[in-house]
Amino acid sequence: MRRSTTRWREEEILTGRNPVREALLARRRRIHRVMLAEGVREREPIQHILALCHELDIPTTRVQRSDLDQLSGTSSHQGVIAQVSPYPYVGISDILSFAQERGEPPFLLALDCLQDPQNVGALLRTAEAVGMHGVILLTHRAVGITPAVSHASAGAAEHLLVATVTNLARTLEEFKAKGLWVVGVEDHPLAQDYRYADLNMPLVLVLGSEGQGMRRLIAEKCDLLLRIPMKGRIGSLNVSVAGSILMYHAWNARQNLENSTQEDLS
Repeated sequence: MRRSTTRWREEEILTGRNPVREALLARRRRIHRVMLAEGVREREPIQHILALCHELDIPTTRVQRSDLDQLSGTSSHQGVIAQVSPYPYVGISDILSFAQERGEPPFLLALDCLQDPQNVGALLRTAEAVGMHGVILLTHRAVGITPAVSHASAGAAEHLLVATVTNLARTLEEFKAKGLWVVGVEDHPLAQDYRYADLNMPLVLVLGSEGQGMRRLIAEKCDLLLRIPMKGRIGSLNVSVAGSILMYHAWNARQNLENSTQEDLS
């Protein structure tokens, strides 16, 4: 699987027990060293991290917690950091090939100009939980898979295939040419209530940015726009909450399609 040179950095610092453990389990990055705060208790998941480091011959060191604060730039590292290679982005073709290898219709997430690491991390956590084949981000004007995003995803980002593109509108057109349906989540006059939408199809789910929503050109590329009805006084949901609702709705709707596809292949 090829790696993109987009957002290339020589080294990153992963923080937190789950992100470090999941990076070790995924084995997609090169882990240079794992550092633990002196006095941190060796119980799960610390025991698992140490066992994986031993198995993979990765050096571990004990340092003062203040040293971890300084190296990571945060005090929320949970007593564990790892010096790792940059995030391994892939190409669009890798994501589609992954779906084909699994014998499943493509199930993708595309994020249009999202900039909050907490939102992106939460969306990636849900995307991994529902078995999405990959995620598409913009190269510019959007957050990439930074250590903060990996932390917010509880390490789920380490297992996902993520591609970056410079022109999302063109990428969506390419997906449509390959038989995928492009479905956007947007509070738009023409948007349908998501509860009545049949998402039993090869799918790209598109979410717009915080505050601004989906750009006009991206909305125009969608085959279908969906909205989430609101009963209370609050007029909208956080994008990570809205996205998670739709991802689970799509996953539930796709079960029959995935099952029938696997039966055809057997």
